[in-house]
Amino acid sequence: MKPPVVTVVAFDRISAFHLSVPCVVFGEAHPGLPRFDFRVCAFEAGPLTTTAGFEVMVRHGLEAIDDADTVIVPSWHDPKAPPPQRLLDALGAAHRRGARVVGLCLGAFVLAEAGLLDGRKATTHWAYAKAFAHRYPQVQVDADVLYIDDGNVLTSAGTAAGIDCCLHLLRQDYGSEIANIVARRLVTPPHRQGGQAQFIEQPLPTTARDSRLADLLGWVRANLQQPHTLDSLAEKSLMSRRTFTRHFRLLTGDTVGNWLLCERLSYAQQLLETTDQAVESIAALAGFGSPESLRHHFRQAFGVAPNAWRKTFRG
Repeated sequence: MKPPVVTVVAFDRISAFHLSVPCVVFGEAHPGLPRFDFRVCAFEAGPLTTTAGFEVMVRHGLEAIDDADTVIVPSWHDPKAPPPQRLLDALGAAHRRGARVVGLCLGAFVLAEAGLLDGRKATTHWAYAKAFAHRYPQVQVDADVLYIDDGNVLTSAGTAAGIDCCLHLLRQDYGSEIANIVARRLVTPPHRQGGQAQFIEQPLPTTARDSRLADLLGWVRANLQQPHTLDSLAEKSLMSRRTFTRHFRLLTGDTVGNWLLCERLSYAQQLLETTDQAVESIAALAGFGSPESLRHHFRQAFGVAPNAWRKTFRG
């Protein structure tokens, strides 16, 4: 069987990190995992310079997009610089024939310039979101999320959110077990919901109090079947409601309610993909209280019912 074709678009003055994100997820061989026909292409002759001071040679031209199943624009060197028309034409043609097109970070500017985001929801790096919304008023910009999956067009926030988006693609095609194996090799969280906040003031615990809070979140993840509230968690952490709320927001970038819902949805996804348990049992294990509640939140988050999700991943 022919392996899926994943093509990444490089360009002069590219960020080495942004280029490496799809390369490490799709371009490196991981034992026991799917193999991809992975290509890096460019619309200009090499060598291409990087923002890190070294150069890269690219073997393929834009013809590498012609039969790609997934095309990734990993960033863009300058939001104010218009992409060449031949690149926009190639992306448009790929989209029209059904390929999945992805814009990581400032790559969303390229997708918008190609008209692929018109009438869609999209995101980009939070520092450029205002300029993005002003330039492309026909795009529904959400600057508060890590990535947005709008059918066969995806966009992500900056830097590390590109890893989340690429792992989401892997999870979407092959399930959580495969995506988790790659995530463990990269030593990164296996799955962060796209709706998680992209700007976190204090991403890692730096005080003893915040370390205790991080331990508490680990305990909650292991006990999602139990009812949890802001008050019960604040009490367990030996903090006042107000102090707990402030530290929780600094640590996670989210509210307690939103964080709990994302964790429960993620666990429900995992159970649907890897077990034969009934939706009623999964609802109880994930802490939704009732299968109706699980179905409501699941459909609201992913656009499909839990059983449809299971069928997609398990056949």
